[in-house]
Amino acid sequence: MRTRIWIAAIVTPLVVAAITLTGVSFAATQASTTRTMYVTLYGWPDNSPPGDGTEFGSGHAGGVGTFAKPVTFATDQHELAPGTKVYYPYLKRYFVMQDECAQCDRDWSHKKWHIDLWIGGKGEDAGKVMACENALTRSGPVIVNPPSNEPVSTTPLFKNGKCYHP
Repeated sequence: MRTRIWIAAIVTPLVVAAITLTGVSFAATQASTTRTMYVTLYGWPDNSPPGDGTEFGSGHAGGVGTFAKPVTFATDQHELAPGTKVYYPYLKRYFVMQDECAQCDRDWSHKKWHIDLWIGGKGEDAGKVMACENALTRSGPVIVNPPSNEPVSTTPLFKNGKCYHP
């Protein structure tokens, strides 16, 4: 019996040290799933109130579209929880849930998947920003809890009066 206690006293700290040094984690991770969603866009002129304010996260919409710096998206918080990352293959960008979307809330009450992606548009012509939002709106596959190695474009979705087209 003493031998087992003695071995456990030596082995346990070594195992803990090895896990710490290698960064192995036993935390549960959520598997990626792909869902067909209605994907709309919003920006400075049609945010409520106008600007970059958000309900969750940093309080300001933004991002560049990489896994490390995803762009803000809005939806019903019961559809996807704040902080959830998604990848939208059509635009080749990662997004993170940081805002509420009134139409998304209504759609989710009928279990219709709907996310609203941040397009920016600060200081731009409101009509051109919203025309770009409409041009990029469509239904398509969205990866929820995506892997970090998807192809990425960091070209702004709207800048200097120009709309990004994949």
